[in-house]
Amino acid sequence: MDVIVRATQLFESVIVAVATSETKNPLFTVDDRMAMLRESIDPSLPVKVMSIEGLLVDFAREQDVFAVIRGLRAVSDFEFEFQMALMNRKLEARLETVFLTPKEDYTYLSSRIVKEVARLGGDVTPFVPAAAARRLAGILAR
Repeated sequence: MDVIVRATQLFESVIVAVATSETKNPLFTVDDRMAMLRESIDPSLPVKVMSIEGLLVDFAREQDVFAVIRGLRAVSDFEFEFQMALMNRKLEARLETVFLTPKEDYTYLSSRIVKEVARLGGDVTPFVPAAAARRLAGILAR
């Protein structure tokens, strides 16, 4: 959320692209994640939430946008993100990647850590939007 809000200060409008993942095993479906985002983002912000399938470069061409914002929490994120940025630019020369670091309060957070805290009965409300905290509690209570 921090990166999304700060991105709106840099760009006229922002698309948050929610992707399916072949390598990750997300706890929530794409539709669930989109619903949580829509519920959590201030409606006065120029943000649109959309799903994406396939290559990011194809999505960028379809939407006629050529700047991608990626959050970097730690140095360990950089290598993968840097490789992705270079590959995306190789596939679409107009596509630029902008890296934003989160506020220091959020650098240690990851979905894996938040899910583990929730799974063990901890309070995740300081770390995620209310919509995500409610859904996490509901899914892990089953």
